[in-house]
Amino acid sequence: MAERVVTLESTLSTLLEERKYSSLRDILITMNASDIAAIFDEIEHEKLPRLFRLLPKELAAETFVEMDSDAQELLIRGFSDHELKEVVDELYVDDAVDLVEEMPANVVKRILKQADPEMRKMINEILKYPDDCAGSIMTTEYVSLRPHMTVEEAFKRIRRTGIDKETIYTCYVTEEDRRLIGILSIRTLLLAEEDDVLSEIMESNVIAVSTMEDQETVVQMFAKYSFMALPVVDTEGRLVGIVTIDDAMEVMQEEATEDFEKMAGMTPTDKPYLRTGVVETFKARAPWLLILMLSATFTGLIITGFEDSLAAFVVLTAFIPMLTGTGGNSGTQSSTAVIRSLSLGEVHLSDWLQVVWKEMRVAILCGATLATCNFVKLMIVDAWIMQNGAITPLVAFVICLTLMFTVVCAKTVGCMLPMLASRIGFDPAVMATPFISTIVDTVSLLIYFQIARLILHI
Repeated sequence: MAERVVTLESTLSTLLEERKYSSLRDILITMNASDIAAIFDEIEHEKLPRLFRLLPKELAAETFVEMDSDAQELLIRGFSDHELKEVVDELYVDDAVDLVEEMPANVVKRILKQADPEMRKMINEILKYPDDCAGSIMTTEYVSLRPHMTVEEAFKRIRRTGIDKETIYTCYVTEEDRRLIGILSIRTLLLAEEDDVLSEIMESNVIAVSTMEDQETVVQMFAKYSFMALPVVDTEGRLVGIVTIDDAMEVMQEEATEDFEKMAGMTPTDKPYLRTGVVETFKARAPWLLILMLSATFTGLIITGFEDSLAAFVVLTAFIPMLTGTGGNSGTQSSTAVIRSLSLGEVHLSDWLQVVWKEMRVAILCGATLATCNFVKLMIVDAWIMQNGAITPLVAFVICLTLMFTVVCAKTVGCMLPMLASRIGFDPAVMATPFISTIVDTVSLLIYFQIARLILHI
């Protein structure tokens, strides 16, 4: 795909330089809007306005929506008022809202000025909702039908109003006060008789979300019910908009990216990697690294406190990285599984006892296996083959017993921290690899030296 984009980019640039606009247009109109946007994002900025103006009006609007915010801003600043109005008029409301949210204030003023009054009203309605809720990602463009209509009347209404709607495949049956009472698919309408009344053939058991529902819950409902669109209602059950599958997928991608960044110890950003500046990337990473670095000083204090013990058994020092590394890896396994289950709704906070009990049993099995294999390795490889006289059966037992306790502790901590974070209102992804590794490092060292003291009498 990347090679194809590079080839097309080169071809378009060549045709543009040779002023073969007719050939350029012929190529562009055969392409999908997403593919055109991918090429436009890589094209030189000074060439972008000329290429964009070659697109037919509808394709231009679809391509514009798919482009990144920097390219959109560049085009808007180069548009005449007439050109900007043509693009804005072709946008769906949710796409217009996204555009307004990403642009600087002076650009937003121009966009709203060129939007018709009805569009401005709908944009302002959606912007009133808090970020990350169903109301903020919905569109108010849907097909609304009345229960007393016949199938024939419904089709007439769809043909008359559907051209301006984001989707017509699912229609919503509402009362005069917009209260949602049923849904109908186009398939149901096509297979029904023309004189059938909608109230008799509609699906009255409607699954909907409230305007303030968290967007992650909305995404989960799409996955659970295989919806193409999901109705959004207010507190009185009145239909105010719908969330479509393309918006749900975009939220899914954003949430996954945000979780990955938090799990890696970074402040989330909404910009693509290559379009994020060095300073901005530094600001997103440095504070977390500083916090983790300072928290890691606890391990240094513990080692300092046991200097005399380590001096008596210097060989114990060599196995500290293995113990802390294994503990960190064990904790990460558990935290990743729990964070994923929490985000998918497979696990709830009320299940914490089951989760801890399961992870403890898994930890005992994993710890016993690792300890056994490590004991064999220490005796055969370190003590026998490498002739390391410091590795005695007692020393190996201390190391392996510590390893087992470390794995059990790490997996317990790894499963409990994300649930604790969720319980107090934090994103569970925050309690991922960096924090768990720091905690487990500290605990594993304490366990290590205490066991060494008890068994080796140091």
